[in-house]
This record gives sequence, C-alpha cells and structure tokens, in this order.
Amino acid sequence: MSNQDDTREQGIEFGELEETMGSLDYPIEHNELVEQHGDIELEAPGGSSTLAEILEPLQDQEQTYHDASELETMIKNMVSEDAIGREGYSDRGTSPDQDDQESL
Repeated sequence: MSNQDDTREQGIEFGELEETMGSLDYPIEHNELVEQHGDIELEAPGGSSTLAEILEPLQDQEQTYHDASELETMIKNMVSEDAIGREGYSDRGTSPDQDDQESL
C-alpha cells in the first residue's frame, strides 16, 4: 500500500495534514489552526480544497479541537458531498423485494 493510500479516508486525501494533525499541541483553537495551517491542501474526488476553505463555515463560531481525532471528524463532516462519491450508490446490489419495483 502506498503512502498516499495510507492518508486517504472516506474520499479525502489528508496528505500533509495527517502528519500535521499528529504533531499539533492540543487543545487548539479553530482560528489558531486556520492561521497556522489553513493553506494545507486536501484532495477529494471533486477537486482540492485548503483546510481553511473546508472549515470556513465555522469561522464565526468558537471551536476548540481537543485531539487529532476530533479535528479529523470535523473535517470529514465539513467536506463537500463531492468527496463522498456517488450519492445513493451501493455496491451491495438490490434486494429481492426491489426487483419487482418500477423505477421512477
């Protein structure tokens, strides 16, 4: 497995941010995080965005990240739906009940 694959989660390529999150002094305030690391790029299927762009909706809220896991969860929650992949897609197939239903 390549290093790039190791930093990809739920469609988001954390790249440089993966190491940065592990070395931050927690707790860290949102504004401090964005000021110091907001220019780090994260890749997703829909394109790349900076950490500042992803967390921009939180800029007027007082937010403190207590550990890397909390920060990572927030990023996953805030990233655009494009990073998740095709909406409604399932590789599980259809259930026997759905085979008889007509598509809308």
